[in-house]
Amino acid sequence: MKGWKIFVHSVRLVLNNIGPALQVSLVLYLVQVANQLVLFLNPPVETVEGFPVMTPGMAGTSALLGLLSIVASLWIAVAWHRYVLAEEAPQGWLPRWHGSNMLGYLGRSILIGLLIALAVLVASVPAGLVMVGVPSLAGVMFLGLVGLAGYLFFRLGVMLPAAAMGRPMKLTEAWAATRDSDGAVVLLALIVIAASVIVQAPSWLNASPASVVNLVYVVVTGWFATIIGISVLTTLYGHYVEGRAID
Repeated sequence: MKGWKIFVHSVRLVLNNIGPALQVSLVLYLVQVANQLVLFLNPPVETVEGFPVMTPGMAGTSALLGLLSIVASLWIAVAWHRYVLAEEAPQGWLPRWHGSNMLGYLGRSILIGLLIALAVLVASVPAGLVMVGVPSLAGVMFLGLVGLAGYLFFRLGVMLPAAAMGRPMKLTEAWAATRDSDGAVVLLALIVIAASVIVQAPSWLNASPASVVNLVYVVVTGWFATIIGISVLTTLYGHYVEGRAID
């Protein structure tokens, strides 16, 4: 049940350090979700054909906020990894800027994303054939593809905390570091996917998805999901690369 222990340890990292977690991420998280808030206040206008379209001004604003959101998310991730792994405590409401580490984090995130997309694309061919032949297995095949993506992400994801720490890892090194953890990583991926669905379900089932209450719920739960997700990668790196205990 090591996968469960990794998840619980990651949640405890946040709950036991809620003050520093907020210091590291709160201001930056508001930047990260600014685009979401602006679109809520200025929803796209529907055309005659029924398609939502932004005004040119809103499109430019949205693009700028989207770019700032990426920077903010990288800043949060690097800062939280460094707080947990290097005890780099925040001195105010903005953590230290580690530009080169953030660029390395971005590059490795893109690389991992491309590899996962390729693997899922290849796996979707036989899965698609099974779904065509046996439609009743469509749900199982889809879950399998999602599980594959989660498994690969967590196997390779230790590269990300390494980048945050300024200790870049190669793909082969990341894969080797987690080579004896297949069962734990599969269970961890399933737990994270299930937890994400459970947390997001109330917003999906809300009778008024465009309501302020729903927006607040999504933003608040999104913060916990963000910081706990980063903590999962931190725990994986700390345990499998640095040999830290998770009990």
